[in-house]
Amino acid sequence: MTFRYSITLPATGSHKLPRFARWSRETAPDIVYSLPPQVPIEAETLTVRLRSVADRDRLRSLFPAALP
Repeated sequence: MTFRYSITLPATGSHKLPRFARWSRETAPDIVYSLPPQVPIEAETLTVRLRSVADRDRLRSLFPAALP
């Protein structure tokens, strides 16, 4: 599976990866994505890799102002 597209989302605080995974499971379970192995706590963004432009646009439209 190739993830050619990416989107950078605002995400502050710790546990960004599990928080994003939970949010995506609840909000957009049909979008297939790839996350980095880890993200520093100090980072204020999260880069998500996606398979298509349509997935990227849909994720952008569904994502809140900040990661819950």
